[in-house]
Amino acid sequence: MKVLITGADGFIGRNLQAHLREMDDVSYDCFAKGMTLQVLKEKIASCDFIFHLAGVNRPKNDDEFVQGNMNLTQDVCRLTKQTGKQIPIVYTSSIQADADNAYGKSKLAAEQVLTDYTSETGAKVYNFRLPNVFGKWAKPNYNSAVATFCYNTVHNLPMTINDTDAVIRLVYIDDVVAQFIAVMSGESESYDIQPEYEITVGALADKLQGFKASRENITTEPVGTGLDRALHATYLSYLEPKAFAYDLVKHEDPRGVFVEMLRTQDSGQFSYFTAHPGITRGGHYHHSKTEKFLVVKGRAEFKFRHIMTDEKYALKTDESNPKVVETVPGWTHDITNVGDDEMIVLLWANERFDPKKPDTYACPL
Repeated sequence: MKVLITGADGFIGRNLQAHLREMDDVSYDCFAKGMTLQVLKEKIASCDFIFHLAGVNRPKNDDEFVQGNMNLTQDVCRLTKQTGKQIPIVYTSSIQADADNAYGKSKLAAEQVLTDYTSETGAKVYNFRLPNVFGKWAKPNYNSAVATFCYNTVHNLPMTINDTDAVIRLVYIDDVVAQFIAVMSGESESYDIQPEYEITVGALADKLQGFKASRENITTEPVGTGLDRALHATYLSYLEPKAFAYDLVKHEDPRGVFVEMLRTQDSGQFSYFTAHPGITRGGHYHHSKTEKFLVVKGRAEFKFRHIMTDEKYALKTDESNPKVVETVPGWTHDITNVGDDEMIVLLWANERFDPKKPDTYACPL
């Protein structure tokens, strides 16, 4: 299938391109700002499907709304009809199409042009009335408040908030593109983007500040699902390359080093430690805390002893045989480097370390 994207160099267009290039059975062409109508005519003549994403939402004057939204849509439909083909069109309209403002009126007028096109040709038109779309590559101070807030937070710039309780309706760019492709592929007829999120401006700003602070307190927000996942990915996309990495605190003593990498709010923390040959670490037990150890370099011997029955158990593991070793409440335990080189061990504890309640009791084996 040959696809044409108008507005291909915009926020949605760039993301759509990135996804389409991953599809083996789809090729695409782009129509961007500055190209002539003759070029548009030639590109339409050779395509099978059109994503009409081009539009104006921040003009210098209201006349540009008509030119960029309605007039261009008229050109697309006119040139498409001239091909004699029933070329489907996806159009990115706006929830403001029913609003009494110049932008909304121009989008509504463009929708009507497309309605006339489908009536005259029988070609399918998919009119997506989008709320605020956010995600990577959105232009700050142009595409959305999310883009502006992310950019300003990353670059330590102030955020102007007039009403912290104002609610924003949001859809994530990956969900938008996924539905576009589902429509193009014939897998869906729905114009609805799901999930749609709602968040107050104040809550949005707080979440972004939490992402920023996570590098200092090494505590991640719950960013694995839903809106937090999408916002976190969007926030990180505004980092400059020189900010891709950040330092951690290294604790070092004659035994080796210990480094905390990441804490979570409710699922413990991750760290690693090293041990020189012959060094033993641990020698303590927990009542409730549990841990998982993974030796990624070197050879280790784990020893356990039940604190009440004195039952003992030992096992060895090394980097060639990935094995998770768990500590069990009520068993004192230690780990010894029994190899000839430095040992490196990854460690996950099920709870964040609390110096007031460490649940760690010295008890040599």
